[in-house]
Amino acid sequence: MKSPFYLALVHHPIKNKNDGLITTSVTNLDIHDISRSCKTFGVSNYFIVTPLNKQKELVSKILGHWETDRASDYNPDRQDALSVASVVETVEVAIKKIEEIEGRSPLIVSTGANYTEFNGTESILFDRLQELDNPPCLLLFGTGWGLHSSIESVVNFKLEPILGAGVGYNHLSVRSAVAIYLDRLLGISSSN
Repeated sequence: MKSPFYLALVHHPIKNKNDGLITTSVTNLDIHDISRSCKTFGVSNYFIVTPLNKQKELVSKILGHWETDRASDYNPDRQDALSVASVVETVEVAIKKIEEIEGRSPLIVSTGANYTEFNGTESILFDRLQELDNPPCLLLFGTGWGLHSSIESVVNFKLEPILGAGVGYNHLSVRSAVAIYLDRLLGISSSN
């Protein structure tokens, strides 16, 4: 993509297996591994979205740990990767932060394991999204059973799902899905 690219891992609003509205817990692995993918592919900022104060404190503690002299000396690459991560209360706050940085509203693109989520939102293919060079883009990833429909009002497009060769099974970890999506959208082909 030619535009600035942002990513959000959303812990609220999320749906449970019965489509109810829930908030999921932040995991340490998601903070570290997704930060590493974001740094590798040049993502401008990785927003961890949670309204829960205890979860925000946990994220801040993890991010702050790697800023200390001892941790930074032990693993400077980890500190570098985590420099793109920040915690925000809502997707709307992430959008406002992007608007402040970029001076314009981002294109909001949701992801999911299938096309049935957000039926009122237009689907977009990887190659079509890559052709867009204006405005900045915020890619939303859900946790739990996926993004809750209450967020659909801010979403411009839903990105095509990742489909494997498995027999009807399509449930990647969010860390794996992020890495695959970023490679498809921002990666450089070795044949180029």
